[in-house]
Amino acid sequence: MPKIIKNREIIDDQWTTLAEPEQELETTPESTNIIVNLAYWLENKEALTARKGKVGVLLLGSDEPETFQEELKHIDLIAVDFPKFGDGRGYSISRILRERFNFTHEIRAVGDVLRDQLRFMERCGFDAYALRADKDMNEALASFASLSVEYQSDVLEKRPIYARRP
Repeated sequence: MPKIIKNREIIDDQWTTLAEPEQELETTPESTNIIVNLAYWLENKEALTARKGKVGVLLLGSDEPETFQEELKHIDLIAVDFPKFGDGRGYSISRILRERFNFTHEIRAVGDVLRDQLRFMERCGFDAYALRADKDMNEALASFASLSVEYQSDVLEKRPIYARRP
């Protein structure tokens, strides 16, 4: 079973991403937790929410959370794709989901996810990370302790450092 980092721990991934949901759903057990792309979700949400397993949605950097804001209550996980290291659109998506839409379920970074990004992703609202296959998860966990103080406010700490003084 593949592994991910969730809430700063290495765990077994309980989700299956369906690259071609039209074909793969036929052979996927009803109780499996699945992740489908946004277009498939928007076209098939009634059938997907009727399944026994949980349903997650994969977003690309070009997807707008506003297009499915009303349906967030039916989505158990949002995976945000990082196609390359330098593409930062996913950071904004996560922050919008957490701060503007109060999404409380898992937000997972997938794709070209590297150790150097994890702490910054966490500050934007991510709580799970599927690292690139060539990266060591134990080594990546160290990134969460690399900085002891952040000056700016973020999803985790709403007050900037000057407002935290006793």
